[in-house]
Amino acid sequence: MHRGRSRPSLGERAAGSGVQPPPGFQVPPDDLPPATPAAPPPPAGRDPSAREDPGRHCWVHAPPGAPGTVPGLLVEWRQRPGGWQGRVAYAVPGPHGPVLVEAWLPAGSLEQR
Repeated sequence: MHRGRSRPSLGERAAGSGVQPPPGFQVPPDDLPPATPAAPPPPAGRDPSAREDPGRHCWVHAPPGAPGTVPGLLVEWRQRPGGWQGRVAYAVPGPHGPVLVEAWLPAGSLEQR
């Protein structure tokens, strides 16, 4: 804890949760250009400036920290050299109860709910 705080920070609580990233997992570098577009690519024939409401329910297949498929919330998209990625939030079981995870995952592991 830092001086002036009565409770641990979110980072300290996450580190103490016991959830470990899978082997070989790497956080993308922050020096990459910002994601464009912020929303998923529009279907053919739609106006690219028309955005849907942020935050959509999705299925997350084989997420880090949880076997199988779990429900998640898709927050935004970004395009990287390896393809599209979605920023999702989902819960996994932890040693002291559910743990909320937020991660960038490949589009292939996400399915519209």
